[in-house]
Amino acid sequence: MTLKTFNLNQEVYGKFSAFCKGHGISMSKQIELFMESQIENEPEVKRTYLEKLNNIRKGRFIIVKNFTEKYGLE
Repeated sequence: MTLKTFNLNQEVYGKFSAFCKGHGISMSKQIELFMESQIENEPEVKRTYLEKLNNIRKGRFIIVKNFTEKYGLE
């Protein structure tokens, strides 16, 4: 374990501290889990999502200026 110092917004720190205390969880462990998710899980999820989003954007679409006129639905 290493001891690190971070500059945090006091209000955010206070709210998160109260949240952790209220749920009986370790603030340090929550920060550690967040950091792990950013470097291990998140990039893969983000890359997969962005690839799917890019494929959707390349799809064939029709332009509909007035949906009600085009399809007669209200």
